Amino acid sequence: MKHKVLFVLFSLFTFFTTNAQCAMCRAVLESEEGQSTAKGVNDGIVYLMIIPYVLIGGLGILIYMKFSKRQKI
Repeated sequence: MKHKVLFVLFSLFTFFTTNAQCAMCRAVLESEEGQSTAKGVNDGIVYLMIIPYVLIGGLGILIYMKFSKRQKI
C-alpha cells in the first residue's frame, strides 16, 4: 500500500514537457520571436488541467480512507 501511495504522489508531481495548446493559441503564439509567451501560456494550461485531477484524487483518497476505517471497526 505504501508503494502505491508513493507512486501516485510521484506521478502527480513529475511533469514532462507537453504541448497543451489549442490550434488558435498555437498559431498566434508561434508568430512571436522569443516564444516566452507561448511557453507561459502552455505552462498555464497544464497547471489548470492538473487542478481537477488533484481535487478528484484527494476526494477519492478521503472516500477510500473513510470506508477502510469502517471495515476495521
